[in-house]
Amino acid sequence: MNSNNNSNAKEILAPSPFLTDISTGKRYGVSRVTIWRWVATDPTFPPPVKLSPGCTRWKLSDLMAWEAAK
Repeated sequence: MNSNNNSNAKEILAPSPFLTDISTGKRYGVSRVTIWRWVATDPTFPPPVKLSPGCTRWKLSDLMAWEAAK
């Protein structure tokens, strides 16, 4: 009997707490360029978080709070 059940079961993953500019754009039906434009021109839009060099993300909780406030 195989003690490792991962081969037959799908792993359930929680949604990531961070979104890329592409994922953020898909959430709102706009391009990634528009997301960066919002960062530059809309003071209410949540700022991105720099996780490491070359890795900038938006906190899902910040986006959800922004949506609720609109």
